[in-house]
Amino acid sequence: MSATYKQVTIKSSPFLPELLSSLLWELDILGITEEENSLKLFVDGESKINTKTISDTLQKLVDQDLLQSFSLKEEIIQSKNWNEEWEKSREVIRISDKMVIKPTFKNYISEKDEIVLTIDPKMSFGTGEHQTTKLVLNLLESIVKKDVKVLDVGSGTGILSIAAIKLGAKTAVAVDSDPLCFDNCNENCELNNVSGFVKIICGGINDVKENDFDLVIANIQKNVLMEIAEEIKKRIKKNSIVILSGLLKEDEVEIVNHYSLLGFNKSKLQSMDEWIAIVFG
Repeated sequence: MSATYKQVTIKSSPFLPELLSSLLWELDILGITEEENSLKLFVDGESKINTKTISDTLQKLVDQDLLQSFSLKEEIIQSKNWNEEWEKSREVIRISDKMVIKPTFKNYISEKDEIVLTIDPKMSFGTGEHQTTKLVLNLLESIVKKDVKVLDVGSGTGILSIAAIKLGAKTAVAVDSDPLCFDNCNENCELNNVSGFVKIICGGINDVKENDFDLVIANIQKNVLMEIAEEIKKRIKKNSIVILSGLLKEDEVEIVNHYSLLGFNKSKLQSMDEWIAIVFG
């Protein structure tokens, strides 16, 4: 990593930090911090990511009428201890009365029967802070039954697979194309003592050979969910349940129509701010 990094301050109208962050994390960046009315994006000094790359990415939101405008300001800054800075911003996150998420470096005394997910996200998506992760975790509490077999597509940190096992699932397969996610998911499974129950695959859904899943979770972008719909169908048993998230409210009609053509029936929808999770089955 270079001795300097780029700090890009992003302002937008309207200011939608979660929406901006979800798109910006797709870039090769070091991190994002949220300020009162802006985001600060951090990029390695030697990275090819620049203001044009970021501008082109955010322009997609303008083209979709999700943003009216945005501005960028880039500064070159001397590098710092990223782990230390990152750890300062992490807190224990309460998902429900029954479930909390904590990083290893935060102390937390759990209550009786409380499920504690210990997650150190590194650079993987799935800290528990994003609305889509919270939506899926809440749904898993009511959906996961004892001894079900789970497929977690785009698993990131592995948080959803880990939660499913702790809620009673028999086994889970966590698949993600990012090698960093593969390593991070392994680490988090070990932290939560579920390594023997979660099979981790670095690849795509096509690399999953099993076709007998009771529950499929996919918390990823809409375009990917559209592309893998048929692959999901090939891997589930009759009367299985599919949870899709990573979606905005305006994505609902297109996703539901697309999955309905394959025989999926929408049974539930939950929302948080502008984000939604859809349950089929």
